[in-house]
Amino acid sequence: MNGVLIIDKPSGLTSHDVVARVRGILKQKAVGHLGTLDPLATGVLPLVLGNMTRLAQFYLHSEKSYEGVIRFGFATDTYDAEGEPAGPAQEPSLTLQQVRTLAGKFQGIIEQIPPPFSAKKINGVPAYKLARKNKDVPLKPVQVEIKQFEITQLDDSRAHFRARVASGTYMRSVAHEMGTLAGCGAHLESLRRTVVAEFELTDAHTLQALQQAALAGDIEPLLIHPRKLLPAIPCVTANDEVASKIRHGRPVNLPELSRAREVKVFYGQRDLIAISTRVAGTLFHPKIVLL
Repeated sequence: MNGVLIIDKPSGLTSHDVVARVRGILKQKAVGHLGTLDPLATGVLPLVLGNMTRLAQFYLHSEKSYEGVIRFGFATDTYDAEGEPAGPAQEPSLTLQQVRTLAGKFQGIIEQIPPPFSAKKINGVPAYKLARKNKDVPLKPVQVEIKQFEITQLDDSRAHFRARVASGTYMRSVAHEMGTLAGCGAHLESLRRTVVAEFELTDAHTLQALQQAALAGDIEPLLIHPRKLLPAIPCVTANDEVASKIRHGRPVNLPELSRAREVKVFYGQRDLIAISTRVAGTLFHPKIVLL
């Protein structure tokens, strides 16, 4: 089975756990994901099935959107609610305007230190493996971009937010650093991913819904229509001759798309057969073949 499936990840599972469950439900090994979610987090987790795993390279830097809650009063060692408190709890006395002012310091291109419990590698070793052994985790600041960060309400010590960020941004680190600036500590209490690239929560299905569809033998309605994938890349429908050349990795002439750098090539309405790159003029060479 080839396709793109969006799962509404439940809290408590790693992204790898979800992939493993989907492999079991579909009885298929070729399943991957387009960007991890922390175990605590829920929401949009795009999965690629079969030959569509070759599309992963086009989603390495996808923009993401989140909704969540930052709890002020104490920090944790993981920067989220799954960790151990890093100090005694305090009673924060923050106003909505004060929290919004703090949030303003975390917009645009900023330097951010990833959480010690993260997949960032130190000399080839994931940081979380060192942190679990209580070893030093010397993570360096990295440049990230927070395109939107809005505090929508404040309930006592809990600040509700919406955010839109570039790839590689940790909202856990944002919460932790806001707590440091506030002088009372803070951590990420909950996080729900609402958008990844062109995929939204309205596209997502629960693992239970996938299980039911698999039992009924009707998975296709749950898959993203291939014409909706990678909307920034124009598409063309190939005839039999063009499709045959692409199948064998040969370049083809696509005069209707002479100005495009890349193009999605379809055979019929649903069969995405290749992503081709312009060589010169109207000549395109298949970058990846999905037949």
